[in-house]
Amino acid sequence: MGKDGMNYAPKGKPNPVVKEGEFPIAAAALDHGHIYGMCNGLVEAGATLKWVYDPDKEKVAGFVKEFPEVQVADSLEQILNDETIKLVAAAAIPSERSALGNQVMEAGKDYFTDKTPFTTMAQLEETKRVVERTGQKYMVYFSERLHVEGAVFAGDLINDGAIGKVIQVTGFGPHRLNAPSRPNWFFNKEQYGGILCDIGSHQIEQFLYYTGCEDAEILHSKVGNYNNPEYPELEDYGDATLLGNNGATQIFKVDWFTPDGLRTWGDGRTFITGTEGTIEIRKYVDVAQEADTGDHLYLVNKDGEKHYELSGKVGFPFFGEFIKDCMDRTDNAMTQAHAFKAAELCLIAQEQAIIVSK
Repeated sequence: MGKDGMNYAPKGKPNPVVKEGEFPIAAAALDHGHIYGMCNGLVEAGATLKWVYDPDKEKVAGFVKEFPEVQVADSLEQILNDETIKLVAAAAIPSERSALGNQVMEAGKDYFTDKTPFTTMAQLEETKRVVERTGQKYMVYFSERLHVEGAVFAGDLINDGAIGKVIQVTGFGPHRLNAPSRPNWFFNKEQYGGILCDIGSHQIEQFLYYTGCEDAEILHSKVGNYNNPEYPELEDYGDATLLGNNGATQIFKVDWFTPDGLRTWGDGRTFITGTEGTIEIRKYVDVAQEADTGDHLYLVNKDGEKHYELSGKVGFPFFGEFIKDCMDRTDNAMTQAHAFKAAELCLIAQEQAIIVSK
């Protein structure tokens, strides 16, 4: 991936769950580089990438270079009017993701959006109504769990009972700012939603997943701008504490302070405590080690200590499961309720956050 993380497109082993042409998809709104990872994951799972549209021709040209088989649409309407398209993947400006998704679902297609899926509670409530009315899916690319092999494997270990009942999750989500590479909307809070709403959404989604919580309470949250006065609406730091409805707790921190000397965009880590063991995931890098890979997982339980190097060994099952959900109208890859609850909690954390810097 790039050191700034803007074109993060993990590559896995192709594992098609449908035949060529059976699940045509389109890409639109190429505002964030996550669109590459979203589409690559779907294509590896068998989707046929038919169309791309964005008003910015330069963005489209870059996308076509990566996916040369795709056709360039003249408008979003051309995509929405194509009855063969099953799903539209999009990485719009965060504040525009909900409205675009509603339009896609009203056209009878499922929608796959980059995180964060909403920047206001009103957007969330309106999209819930559209989902209920149309029966379409509004699915979210929580890449830090879905597209990280260490995170996938951690879920498998937990489901297999390797650490007993999960009682606590601690997450660290540092990112590199690289301000000159960022678009203007990145520094406009109304458009990006705030740091807990944006990159904090990864952390809250993981907490719900690993603990099996269906709901949680935000006990405390903070945001601040410590070192970027030239961007007064940027929050370069945030943290929060959550209490799940099953008693599990979470503490997480997110920031834009990755040092220039780190070989990747952020030293993302997750620590999971269970009643019978612990897991640490070093997602993107093992700092100061010679191995130039991420996806390191450390497991300690009654059987001893284990270090797993998982890069290229686990894959990304979400994408195939999601395609099958779209085809069969099932809800196995990620439930709609789970996606909406993660979004709701990050909005609440953002709304009630204490501002800790000037």
